[in-house]
Amino acid sequence: MTSQHASASDPVAALRRIAFLLERRLADSYRIKAYRTAAAALLSVGPDELASRAQAGTLRDLPGIGAKTAAIVSECLAGDVPGYLTELEATAGPLAEGGEGHRRSLRGDLHSHSDWSDGGSPLEEMAMTAVELGHEYLVLTDHSPRLRVANGLSSARLTQQLEVVAAVDEHLATSTGGGFRLLRGIEVDILEDGGLDQTDSMLARLDVVVASVHSKLRMEAPAMTRRMVAAVGHPQTNVLGHCTGRLVTGGRGTRPQSTFDAQAVFGACAEHGVAVEINSRPERCDPPDDLVGLALEAGCLFTIDSDAHAPGQLDFLAYGAERAERLGVPVERIVNSWPVDRLLDWANG
Repeated sequence: MTSQHASASDPVAALRRIAFLLERRLADSYRIKAYRTAAAALLSVGPDELASRAQAGTLRDLPGIGAKTAAIVSECLAGDVPGYLTELEATAGPLAEGGEGHRRSLRGDLHSHSDWSDGGSPLEEMAMTAVELGHEYLVLTDHSPRLRVANGLSSARLTQQLEVVAAVDEHLATSTGGGFRLLRGIEVDILEDGGLDQTDSMLARLDVVVASVHSKLRMEAPAMTRRMVAAVGHPQTNVLGHCTGRLVTGGRGTRPQSTFDAQAVFGACAEHGVAVEINSRPERCDPPDDLVGLALEAGCLFTIDSDAHAPGQLDFLAYGAERAERLGVPVERIVNSWPVDRLLDWANG
């Protein structure tokens, strides 16, 4: 849980906390956007103007402020914790029962998305929330160009993003006394022939590369096996993302898992030092328990990732930690339990 609630009588903090808690429970995106838009709008309004508008009843004249968000601002200015925030906090609770030990061991998250691709918030907001959650690092992994439905990044757009990431990383490293790093990454599509959907030279500029299958998930097992083994063998691949592509619940419906020779794929992961991702999104829960067991037997490394598409979803690590602890995944084999220097040595080794 973040520490935002500690200053919940501050309107911006309260609005951000409400958005976080709604994202954490996968609420409708339009509701969440209203609170994040209002929080952003208030950043350019001085406290005196805000107080005078609240007294005059003109808060809603501000762009991005509606009836509900104006009421929350007014409650905060009166020195109260907003009632809606109190209600959300009371029903938040832990996301998963169990896994606390593994969750405490995690230092960062290797898979997250921003509004540069199909995420809902600026990368700065993702990074700030990661700091508030106590992360030591966050890898930004927006999609590669072939995934057009997710606004995947061309080489030119990724180059621009890397400049922004570097600036935000420098700022946060300074403000946290070196306690946080925003790392350069990508979730790169695994093409049908096992190639990766980005140039080798661009991949070499990144700190962490997550490779995932997003298309033709129903390929015959031999072809899917060859595809995944080839991608795992690429020298820039660090993580095999949500390996079966299944969906078990949620607004997108359900989808069966891809079929492939798991022993061959996980054997390749172990051989090349590629981590098998335990994807923490509740609608994915990927890999299934039996495949986690096979990856353990194969000697694989693992990473527990949120695959967050909004700041509140960074808290999804609790789901993956519960599964990893229950299934007996040793903490020392989970790469995002490592300090950032060891992580980077592994990823770039």
